[in-house]
Amino acid sequence: MLDHNKTPLYDALRKHIESRVIPFDVPGHKQGHGNEELQKLFPKSVLEADVNSMKSLDFLGNPISVIKEAEDLLADAYLSDESFFIVNGTTQAVQAMLMSAVNEGDTVILPRNVHKSAINAMILCGAKPHYMYPHFEAKFGMTIGVSLEEVKKAIEEAPEAKAIFLINPTYYGVISELKAIIEYAQCQGLLVIVDEAHGAHFPFHKELPKTAMAYGADMAAVSLHKTGGSLTQSSALLLNTRKIERDHVKTIVNLTQSTSASYLLMTSLDLTRKFLMTQGEKNLEMVLELARNARDKINAIDGLIAFSAKDFNPEGCYGFDETKLGVCVTGIGLTGIHVYDLLRDEYNIQVEMGDSHNILAIFSVGDTEKRVNQLVSALSAIAQKYKREPLDLKFNSFNATAVAYSPREAFYKEKERILITESAGRVSGEFVMIYPPGIPILAPGELITEEICAYIELLKREKGSISGLKDNNVEYLYCIKE
Repeated sequence: MLDHNKTPLYDALRKHIESRVIPFDVPGHKQGHGNEELQKLFPKSVLEADVNSMKSLDFLGNPISVIKEAEDLLADAYLSDESFFIVNGTTQAVQAMLMSAVNEGDTVILPRNVHKSAINAMILCGAKPHYMYPHFEAKFGMTIGVSLEEVKKAIEEAPEAKAIFLINPTYYGVISELKAIIEYAQCQGLLVIVDEAHGAHFPFHKELPKTAMAYGADMAAVSLHKTGGSLTQSSALLLNTRKIERDHVKTIVNLTQSTSASYLLMTSLDLTRKFLMTQGEKNLEMVLELARNARDKINAIDGLIAFSAKDFNPEGCYGFDETKLGVCVTGIGLTGIHVYDLLRDEYNIQVEMGDSHNILAIFSVGDTEKRVNQLVSALSAIAQKYKREPLDLKFNSFNATAVAYSPREAFYKEKERILITESAGRVSGEFVMIYPPGIPILAPGELITEEICAYIELLKREKGSISGLKDNNVEYLYCIKE
């Protein structure tokens, strides 16, 4: 057993700061001395810790001392053989996983509700997608989990596939049939790689879902900053080395990783790992209690549904992360986008996202009972003040559309600008998505349907945060030129 009270990188950084080294290297702010406004915004301790690689602090591109020791501790915490500190966000970890697992022309099986980072990875490496379509919950307007039967069907359809990419959990906390899928896919000779961005807290409380690493996945990407408590943009790539060599993954990681890795981000990973291993269970017990109480109170408000596993079809839900508080608001006649704006503009509350049907609040180790009660009170007030006839949004699984070209082919093909209202039947040459979460409504190479056009128009009317298009006014879409 490793000693998880140790913080090797943090200790080395603190020792460096206490030594009062005179800096003639980068960063150029020289501990903040060159910019008074910087000093006003950030505490002295932060500016002193914002340093560059040096002998005593190791180098992320080829760690051999304190960073490597900290990465080994993180790997142990997540039941993996190896871990890599990632400072470019889980986007980079997802891209590195796919680029390590498949080459140009290879097929990868993946659910269509993947984050855009996975599709960007296929643009970079030239892999071809074979999409699975997770179960769709029309009541909540969302895709949820993937079943083993869906995976078997996909492998039969794409026997040439080299890898399968999974999500654990979905943005709203739904778990797929993970254990059975991993075992079956590996028996079929596929590498199993998992986007576990929203599952960083899973290993640290017995009532939370199991991780992909616990079930023997080959690689997983984990956003410690999302639910673990580290600084924004700090993440990890986890690796089991039975089928993939560590040095190969390290080479791929270094293709897109910054050579000026932030010691603020890396040290936050070191400290967060210690916190989760030594105090995580106690703190997550409190988080679960807060989430459960909030869910009960919101479900007592007429017209609102704070959903949990029992609200989903078991064909697509094999577990649920209770720290994800998703609330369906169509019962009070509003879209999630509208409620998202009301919470921010009228009640000074920032939730994670709003979509056509729901809002999502993420609970973590930083939450308090007072703040949770303010959220519940605000939702109660909105339900009373703005309630109207329930919405009946007629959207089916609009993400189930044909793929005409691989993402890379579509990215480089000649394109022409078409009005979105006239684009049905054409092939998209760019992304359309609402951010967060960054799951594409359309990806390059996909056929545009009437239903997708209608959904984009709804998002425009509701002033959703649509991104991915060259046209900031969301009137035109660049399509593959015919």
